[in-house]
Amino acid sequence: MKLKKIWFAFILFISISCSKDIRYIDLINNPETYNSIVKNLSDVVVYDIFSPPVASRVYLYPTIAAYEIIQKNMPNKYNSLANQLNGLDPIPDPKFDKENVNMNLAAIHAFIEVGKKLIFSEVKVIDFQKKLYDSFKRKGLPHREYRASIKYGELVSEFIMKWASKDMYDQTRTFPKYTILEEDEYWKPTPPDYMDGIEPHWREIRTLVLDSASQFSPKPPLPYNLTKGSPFYKELMEVYEIGNKLTKEQIEIASFWDCNPFVTHHRGHAMFATKKITPGGHWIGITAIATRVAKSSFDEAVNAYANVSIALFDSFISCWDEKWETIVVRPETLINKYIDEDWLPILQTPPFPEYTSGHSVISRAAALALTDIYGENFQFNDTSELEYGLPARKFNSFISASEEAAISRLYGGIHYMMAIEEGVNQGQEIGEFIVNKIQTLKEVKDESSLASN
Repeated sequence: MKLKKIWFAFILFISISCSKDIRYIDLINNPETYNSIVKNLSDVVVYDIFSPPVASRVYLYPTIAAYEIIQKNMPNKYNSLANQLNGLDPIPDPKFDKENVNMNLAAIHAFIEVGKKLIFSEVKVIDFQKKLYDSFKRKGLPHREYRASIKYGELVSEFIMKWASKDMYDQTRTFPKYTILEEDEYWKPTPPDYMDGIEPHWREIRTLVLDSASQFSPKPPLPYNLTKGSPFYKELMEVYEIGNKLTKEQIEIASFWDCNPFVTHHRGHAMFATKKITPGGHWIGITAIATRVAKSSFDEAVNAYANVSIALFDSFISCWDEKWETIVVRPETLINKYIDEDWLPILQTPPFPEYTSGHSVISRAAALALTDIYGENFQFNDTSELEYGLPARKFNSFISASEEAAISRLYGGIHYMMAIEEGVNQGQEIGEFIVNKIQTLKEVKDESSLASN
């Protein structure tokens, strides 16, 4: 009889234990949950039409907020970015019911809350957030754990936003627009909309790792000279001639890496626009793909996005410093004025100076960040552009993807070869500097892989 009572008590205990729904743990710990919140932010970046430099800022601060929380939860695996990034102090500890804080949920909430403060269309994030949190609750998330985690996520998001507020972004919103210079060698607004130059004061934004915006300035562009046979004239003619005989593969490459957030189309008196991811957004998409291919855990995915976001942010500042220092004219302007007034590049020329190529700089820096995490021989199918009607492209490494991104700008008719080559060199220097100076993982980095690139 005593044995039966013990057996009954055991069965009752198991039944009660099993009745508690803990499926929320798997959902919160799933790296795809983190990928989904990053993708939601990317969708809003596209919807709100943020310029490439500004978009890099939108990605940066949410990823740092999430990373710092994960680091605090796993101090034996990760180093804090506090005192590694300019002006960043250690985040606070939980101040409310800390034993019930789910650090992954707090990281998710901090990411979303910081992201909401950096975009316009908050409702699109709020709707996504509500559905996500409802799914956690349906799968058994206890109210006390939810409340404590949200509180801590909010505390960290407020802390990160105070840091962000000191990066000169708000001040640069009040600075004057660029005044067009008459001389031919300087950048002019380009067809079809002749938009003002984007972010002429981005060099004033606080860098994260670089000592200054000009730390890795490339060698000067070729002197402007339209004399036939001059080095500059040869570069101009190369853009014109390649643009006149593009192969199907070159057209596909140019289109795949276009990443123009706002392309206008004119049909008679009618005008409509298409919106796409920015160049940085494309590399954020590649980061998501890498986490899936590598089967990264939740914390490893957070780490990957943080490293890539840092590389993108500083490389945009460095590139924009050079663009608005040299103010080099776009090929389209000179070709239309002096060679062929009817010539059009296959891609719409972006509204900012030519030198150096932004794609070349930021792609190489992001590729080095990803290579440092996932290795050199990392094969992946880049499906980032599928939703924009472009087929996936296969790459054997992040570096090879960055090289294709760079040369795509020549095929697109919007960059001289000098801007591409020097842009890659600039991105290489920036990427190496960041990878060698910033250490998120506790393990000592192997720098030999970078030296071989």
